[in-house]
Amino acid sequence: MTSTLTPPAPTDPSTADDRFVALAAEIGRRAAPADAAHDRDASFVTEAYAAMAETGYLAMAVPAELGGGGATLRQVVLAEHELARWSGASALAAAMHLYLTFVQRFRYAKGFADAEAALRRIATEGLVMATSGGSDWVCPTTTAVAVDGGFRFTGRKGFCTQAPVATVISTSAVLGEPGPDAEVLHAGVPMSSPGVRIVETWDPLGMRGTASHDVVLEDVFVPAERVTGRRPYGVLAGPLLLAASYFAPVAGAVYLGVAQGAYDEALRQVAAKAEVVPSTVRQLGEMQARIRVARWALLAAVEETGDTFGPDHGVLATLMTAKRHAVLEAVAVTDLALQVVGGPAFSRRSPLEQAYRDVRGGPFHPLTPELTLTTVGEAALAAARA
Repeated sequence: MTSTLTPPAPTDPSTADDRFVALAAEIGRRAAPADAAHDRDASFVTEAYAAMAETGYLAMAVPAELGGGGATLRQVVLAEHELARWSGASALAAAMHLYLTFVQRFRYAKGFADAEAALRRIATEGLVMATSGGSDWVCPTTTAVAVDGGFRFTGRKGFCTQAPVATVISTSAVLGEPGPDAEVLHAGVPMSSPGVRIVETWDPLGMRGTASHDVVLEDVFVPAERVTGRRPYGVLAGPLLLAASYFAPVAGAVYLGVAQGAYDEALRQVAAKAEVVPSTVRQLGEMQARIRVARWALLAAVEETGDTFGPDHGVLATLMTAKRHAVLEAVAVTDLALQVVGGPAFSRRSPLEQAYRDVRGGPFHPLTPELTLTTVGEAALAAARA
C-alpha cells in the first residue's frame, strides 16, 4: 500500500496545518454517516480506516524521507481535533497508532534500525500499531520467561484499541517475580504471531467504535531483538514514560474535538430558533471560551516541549497538565451542550447524547486528572526541598 499523502512545504507552516486539518475533515466526512451505527453496535469504524488507508492519514507523522507526511506533533494535534468533531471513535482509534509513530520517530532519530523499518512499513505497507498500555501501565500482569533467542510472553491485555486491524501490538511483560527486583520488558509483538488472539469484550459506555478488545498472549515467542526497552517494575520510566508523553496531547485533542462537535451541533440547533433567551446565549459563550482556552493549553504545551523529546518527567508533567485540562473541559462543554439544547438532546438519536458519553472516556486514560495533580505536586515539593 502506498500513501497518497505528500508532505507539505516546510517553509509554510500555516499551509501545512491547513492541509492536515483538511485531510482529517475528509476522513471525518466519510466516517460520520456510519458513526451512530458503530456506536450502537460497538463495531469498528471500518469506513474511517478505509479512508485513512487511501489518503495516508495514519502515515502523516512518518518523516517525509521515509515516505510519510512529515507532520509535526502540533499538526497531528490539530488534525485529531478536527477528526474527532466528526467521529470521536475514529479519532481515538487513530490516536493510538499516531502517538506510537512519534515514539518510533524518536527512536529513529537515535539510530534504531527497527524504528526506521517500522516507519517505512507504516508509509508503504499500511502497518498499524496498537498498544496495551492502558492495561499494562507500570505493573503489567503478563509474564516473560527467558528462552533461547528471546522470551515467552503469557498474559491477557485489555483496552487494545483498533485490535481488529492492528498489525503489531506494543506491549510489556514482567521478567521475574513481580516486585521491586523485577524487570519489565517492552516489545512489539506481531498480531499474527502464534499464540496471539483477540477476545471481543468491548462493550463500554462511550467510544464504542474503537473496538478496544482484549488481546490474549499464550506462550508467544518474542525474539530478543524485538525488545525495545527495559525498566524497573512499578516505575514510570524508559519506554513507558516516553510513550505516555507523546500520548497526552494527541489524546487530549481527541476529547476536545468531540466537545467541539457538540458545541457546533448545539449552536446549529439554537441558531434555528426564532428566539433565544439570554441564559442560553451566555452558555454558548461559556462553551466556546472553555474550548478555546483548552485548545490554547494543548498547543502551548506542545510548543513548550518541542516536537521531539525523550523520556523526561518534566515534559510528561507539562503535557499531562494540558491533557487534564482538555479532557475535563470536554466533559464540561458536552454537559453544557445538553443543557442548551434541552430535551431533544436526551434522545438516543441525538449526536449530543453520544458526545456526552464519548467524552467520559477522557478522564480514564493515564495519567488520570487526579494522578496528574499528584504527580505535578510531588515534583514541585521535591524541587522545593532540594
